[in-house]
Amino acid sequence: MAKESRRYRPNLLITGTPGCGKTTTCELLQRRLPDFTYYNISEFAEKHKCYEGYDKDRKSHIVDEDKLLDELEPLLHEGKSIIDWHVNDVFPERLIDLVVVFRCDNSILFDRLHARGYHEAKIQENLDAEIMGVVLQDAMESYEQEIVVELQSNTTEDMDSNVDRIVAWEKNWVEQHPEGVTNELPEYLAKKQGKKAAQEESESDSESESASESESEADEESESEDKE
Repeated sequence: MAKESRRYRPNLLITGTPGCGKTTTCELLQRRLPDFTYYNISEFAEKHKCYEGYDKDRKSHIVDEDKLLDELEPLLHEGKSIIDWHVNDVFPERLIDLVVVFRCDNSILFDRLHARGYHEAKIQENLDAEIMGVVLQDAMESYEQEIVVELQSNTTEDMDSNVDRIVAWEKNWVEQHPEGVTNELPEYLAKKQGKKAAQEESESDSESESASESESEADEESESEDKE
């Protein structure tokens, strides 16, 4: 029987709209957690050729998420990872221990994106995403809410404070998990996914029955009209 894979230090997912200070904070965080490995996913995808095309409108490559996970997942089994990307819902829930979603005021975000040389359409797209809280919503839907933390990232003081909070959280995690955590799919999640699949199947069956009933009623009405 294969030995269960476990990690003894957490994996930290740092996410947010582009321009919210993820990379700067991750670099500061790695100085405080020097034994952690930092994965800038944009650079990681480029290095490992995890692309499936190029978006001419956004002027950026389209990441092949399946290939990305094939390359990255074995590395995450070791724990001690800082993951930096504006997309968060592609990473397996069983491998993520903390999701930090950075938020930023739109006036500051505009200045940061403009300084990067983003074209106006791309700037507006990111501003709209930040206003609607798209990244936070994705995180809340993809992970258990108790591991999702929303932090402001407007100033260097905010970033320093955020690093302090994450480092303190990491220390507490280690103390609370002396035997580590499994990299496999926990039983409760397997059951959860099974129930979700069963529910979706039931809803699909109900919709099919409703459609059949509607068709039957329509046929009966048609026959009644013909008799008249």
